[in-house]
Amino acid sequence: MPELTVYPTDSSVAALVLGHGAGAGQRSPFMTSSARALAERGIVTATFDFPYISARRKVPDPAPVLEQAWRDAVAAAHEHPAFRGLPLYIGGKSMGGRIASQAAAAGGLPIAGLVYLGYPLHPPGKPHQRRDRHLPSIVVPMLFVQGTRDPFGTAEEIRELLPRLRGAELFEVTGGDHSFKVPAKGGTPQATVFQNIYDRAVEFMRHHAGR
Repeated sequence: MPELTVYPTDSSVAALVLGHGAGAGQRSPFMTSSARALAERGIVTATFDFPYISARRKVPDPAPVLEQAWRDAVAAAHEHPAFRGLPLYIGGKSMGGRIASQAAAAGGLPIAGLVYLGYPLHPPGKPHQRRDRHLPSIVVPMLFVQGTRDPFGTAEEIRELLPRLRGAELFEVTGGDHSFKVPAKGGTPQATVFQNIYDRAVEFMRHHAGR
Protein backbone atom coordinates (compact mmCIF):
# COMPACT_ATOMS: atom_id res chain seq x y z
CA MET A 1 0.00 0.00 0.00
CA PRO A 2 1.50 3.40 -0.94
CA GLU A 3 2.51 5.75 1.83
CA LEU A 4 0.42 8.91 1.76
CA THR A 5 1.89 12.35 2.37
CA VAL A 6 -0.96 14.25 4.00
CA TYR A 7 -1.41 18.03 3.90
CA PRO A 8 -3.88 18.68 6.73
CA THR A 9 -6.24 21.58 7.29
CA ASP A 10 -8.07 22.72 10.39
CA SER A 11 -11.45 23.19 8.66
CA SER A 12 -11.85 20.31 6.21
CA VAL A 13 -14.84 20.29 3.87
CA ALA A 14 -13.63 17.44 1.63
CA ALA A 15 -10.61 15.23 1.00
CA LEU A 16 -8.53 14.80 -2.14
CA VAL A 17 -5.81 12.35 -3.17
CA LEU A 18 -3.62 13.58 -6.03
CA GLY A 19 -1.54 11.37 -8.30
CA HIS A 20 1.58 12.73 -9.97
CA GLY A 21 2.42 12.93 -13.66
CA ALA A 22 4.65 10.49 -15.53
CA GLY A 23 7.85 12.50 -15.32
CA ALA A 24 8.05 13.43 -11.64
CA GLY A 25 6.85 12.10 -8.30
CA GLN A 26 4.88 13.57 -5.46
CA ARG A 27 7.76 15.84 -4.38
CA SER A 28 7.72 17.84 -7.61
CA PRO A 29 7.03 21.58 -7.22
CA PHE A 30 3.71 21.26 -9.06
CA MET A 31 2.47 18.55 -6.70
CA THR A 32 3.65 20.09 -3.45
CA SER A 33 2.42 23.59 -4.29
CA SER A 34 -0.95 22.23 -5.43
CA ALA A 35 -1.40 20.12 -2.31
CA ARG A 36 -0.51 23.01 -0.02
CA ALA A 37 -2.78 25.44 -1.84
CA LEU A 38 -5.74 23.08 -1.67
CA ALA A 39 -5.14 22.38 2.02
CA GLU A 40 -5.10 26.12 2.67
CA ARG A 41 -8.56 26.24 1.07
CA GLY A 42 -10.09 23.61 3.34
CA ILE A 43 -9.39 20.42 1.36
CA VAL A 44 -7.31 17.89 3.29
CA THR A 45 -5.02 16.64 0.53
CA ALA A 46 -2.70 13.67 0.13
CA THR A 47 -0.14 12.63 -2.46
CA PHE A 48 1.70 9.38 -3.09
CA ASP A 49 4.28 7.88 -5.43
CA PHE A 50 3.53 5.20 -7.98
CA PRO A 51 5.74 2.09 -7.57
CA TYR A 52 8.19 3.01 -10.35
CA ILE A 53 9.00 6.31 -8.64
CA SER A 54 9.49 4.59 -5.28
CA ALA A 55 11.84 2.16 -7.02
CA ARG A 56 13.66 5.09 -8.68
CA ARG A 57 12.81 3.96 -12.18
CA LYS A 58 12.08 6.41 -15.00
CA VAL A 59 9.60 4.36 -17.01
CA PRO A 60 6.05 4.19 -15.62
CA ASP A 61 4.65 0.85 -14.51
CA PRO A 62 2.13 -1.02 -16.71
CA ALA A 63 -1.44 0.23 -16.44
CA PRO A 64 -2.67 -2.61 -14.16
CA VAL A 65 0.09 -1.79 -11.65
CA LEU A 66 -0.69 1.92 -11.75
CA GLU A 67 -4.41 1.28 -11.33
CA GLN A 68 -3.81 -1.02 -8.37
CA ALA A 69 -1.65 1.69 -6.79
CA TRP A 70 -4.64 4.02 -7.08
CA ARG A 71 -6.96 1.49 -5.46
CA ASP A 72 -4.46 1.05 -2.65
CA ALA A 73 -4.14 4.82 -2.21
CA VAL A 74 -7.92 5.18 -1.93
CA ALA A 75 -8.01 2.41 0.68
CA ALA A 76 -5.21 4.08 2.63
CA ALA A 77 -7.04 7.42 2.53
CA HIS A 78 -10.23 5.91 3.92
CA GLU A 79 -8.21 4.43 6.79
CA HIS A 80 -6.36 7.68 7.60
CA PRO A 81 -7.73 9.69 10.56
CA ALA A 82 -7.40 12.99 8.69
CA PHE A 83 -9.86 11.79 6.04
CA ARG A 84 -12.47 10.34 8.36
CA GLY A 85 -16.03 11.44 7.62
CA LEU A 86 -15.10 13.48 4.55
CA PRO A 87 -16.21 12.95 0.94
CA LEU A 88 -13.16 11.67 -0.94
CA TYR A 89 -12.14 12.94 -4.37
CA ILE A 90 -9.24 11.66 -6.45
CA GLY A 91 -7.37 12.89 -9.50
CA GLY A 92 -4.09 14.48 -10.32
CA LYS A 93 -1.60 15.82 -12.79
CA SER A 94 -1.69 14.35 -16.31
CA MET A 95 -1.01 10.60 -15.99
CA GLY A 96 -2.01 10.61 -12.34
CA GLY A 97 -5.46 11.87 -13.26
CA ARG A 98 -5.80 9.57 -16.25
CA ILE A 99 -5.00 6.46 -14.22
CA ALA A 100 -7.40 7.64 -11.52
CA SER A 101 -10.10 7.79 -14.20
CA GLN A 102 -9.28 4.27 -15.40
CA ALA A 103 -9.52 2.92 -11.86
CA ALA A 104 -12.81 4.76 -11.35
CA ALA A 105 -14.22 3.49 -14.66
CA ALA A 106 -13.54 -0.10 -13.58
CA GLY A 107 -15.96 0.45 -10.69
CA GLY A 108 -15.89 -0.26 -6.99
CA LEU A 109 -13.96 2.81 -5.84
CA PRO A 110 -15.63 4.61 -2.90
CA ILE A 111 -15.10 8.16 -4.18
CA ALA A 112 -17.21 11.29 -4.57
CA GLY A 113 -15.65 12.58 -7.80
CA LEU A 114 -12.52 13.26 -9.84
CA VAL A 115 -10.39 16.34 -10.50
CA TYR A 116 -8.11 16.29 -13.55
CA LEU A 117 -5.25 18.80 -13.66
CA GLY A 118 -4.38 18.62 -17.35
CA TYR A 119 -6.00 15.46 -18.68
CA PRO A 120 -3.74 13.76 -21.28
CA LEU A 121 -6.38 13.12 -23.92
CA HIS A 122 -3.79 12.07 -26.51
CA PRO A 123 -0.01 12.18 -27.05
CA PRO A 124 1.29 15.49 -28.46
CA GLY A 125 0.85 15.63 -32.21
CA LYS A 126 -1.26 12.43 -32.25
CA PRO A 127 -4.86 13.60 -31.75
CA HIS A 128 -6.29 10.31 -33.04
CA GLN A 129 -4.63 8.25 -30.28
CA ARG A 130 -7.41 9.01 -27.83
CA ARG A 131 -7.50 8.08 -24.15
CA ASP A 132 -11.18 8.68 -23.56
CA ARG A 133 -12.97 5.41 -24.31
CA HIS A 134 -13.42 4.59 -20.62
CA LEU A 135 -14.60 8.02 -19.49
CA PRO A 136 -18.34 7.51 -20.21
CA SER A 137 -18.30 4.60 -17.72
CA ILE A 138 -17.53 6.94 -14.80
CA VAL A 139 -20.65 7.68 -12.76
CA VAL A 140 -19.31 10.29 -10.30
CA PRO A 141 -18.82 14.02 -11.08
CA MET A 142 -15.65 15.08 -12.90
CA LEU A 143 -13.85 18.39 -13.25
CA PHE A 144 -11.41 18.87 -16.13
CA VAL A 145 -8.95 21.75 -15.67
CA GLN A 146 -7.45 22.18 -19.13
CA GLY A 147 -5.29 24.76 -20.88
CA THR A 148 -6.22 26.15 -24.28
CA ARG A 149 -2.65 25.45 -25.52
CA ASP A 150 -2.25 21.98 -24.01
CA PRO A 151 -0.54 19.74 -26.62
CA PHE A 152 -1.98 16.67 -24.85
CA GLY A 153 -5.50 17.92 -25.55
CA THR A 154 -6.86 21.45 -25.59
CA ALA A 155 -9.75 22.76 -23.56
CA GLU A 156 -11.79 22.78 -26.76
CA GLU A 157 -11.10 19.08 -27.32
CA ILE A 158 -12.24 18.35 -23.77
CA ARG A 159 -15.36 20.48 -24.28
CA GLU A 160 -16.30 18.29 -27.23
CA LEU A 161 -16.24 15.27 -24.91
CA LEU A 162 -18.59 16.65 -22.27
CA PRO A 163 -21.93 15.67 -23.89
CA ARG A 164 -20.84 12.01 -23.73
CA LEU A 165 -19.96 12.16 -20.03
CA ARG A 166 -22.08 12.17 -16.89
CA GLY A 167 -21.68 15.15 -14.57
CA ALA A 168 -18.50 16.44 -16.23
CA GLU A 169 -17.41 20.09 -16.03
CA LEU A 170 -14.61 22.04 -17.69
CA PHE A 171 -12.53 24.88 -16.29
CA GLU A 172 -10.64 26.45 -19.18
CA VAL A 173 -7.23 27.99 -18.53
CA THR A 174 -6.83 30.62 -21.24
CA GLY A 175 -3.36 30.44 -22.78
CA GLY A 176 -2.36 27.57 -20.50
CA ASP A 177 -0.12 24.70 -21.57
CA HIS A 178 -0.05 21.20 -20.04
CA SER A 179 1.21 22.60 -16.74
CA PHE A 180 -1.01 25.71 -16.99
CA LYS A 181 1.85 28.04 -17.81
CA VAL A 182 0.59 31.07 -19.72
CA PRO A 183 2.45 33.55 -21.96
CA ALA A 184 4.38 36.11 -19.93
CA LYS A 185 3.16 39.08 -21.92
CA GLY A 186 -0.38 40.32 -22.11
CA GLY A 187 -2.00 37.55 -20.10
CA THR A 188 -3.12 36.77 -16.59
CA PRO A 189 -0.29 36.70 -14.02
CA GLN A 190 0.87 33.13 -13.40
CA ALA A 191 0.11 33.28 -9.68
CA THR A 192 -3.45 34.35 -10.43
CA VAL A 193 -3.84 31.51 -12.92
CA PHE A 194 -3.07 28.95 -10.23
CA GLN A 195 -5.20 30.72 -7.62
CA ASN A 196 -8.15 30.54 -10.02
CA ILE A 197 -7.51 26.84 -10.67
CA TYR A 198 -7.43 25.96 -6.99
CA ASP A 199 -10.48 28.09 -6.23
CA ARG A 200 -12.45 26.37 -8.99
CA ALA A 201 -11.38 22.90 -7.84
CA VAL A 202 -12.49 23.68 -4.29
CA GLU A 203 -15.79 25.12 -5.53
CA PHE A 204 -16.41 21.90 -7.48
CA MET A 205 -15.71 19.67 -4.48
CA ARG A 206 -17.72 21.84 -2.08
CA HIS A 207 -20.70 21.89 -4.42
CA HIS A 208 -20.85 18.15 -4.97
CA ALA A 209 -20.17 17.48 -1.29
CA GLY A 210 -23.06 19.77 -0.37
CA ARG A 211 -20.85 21.91 1.88
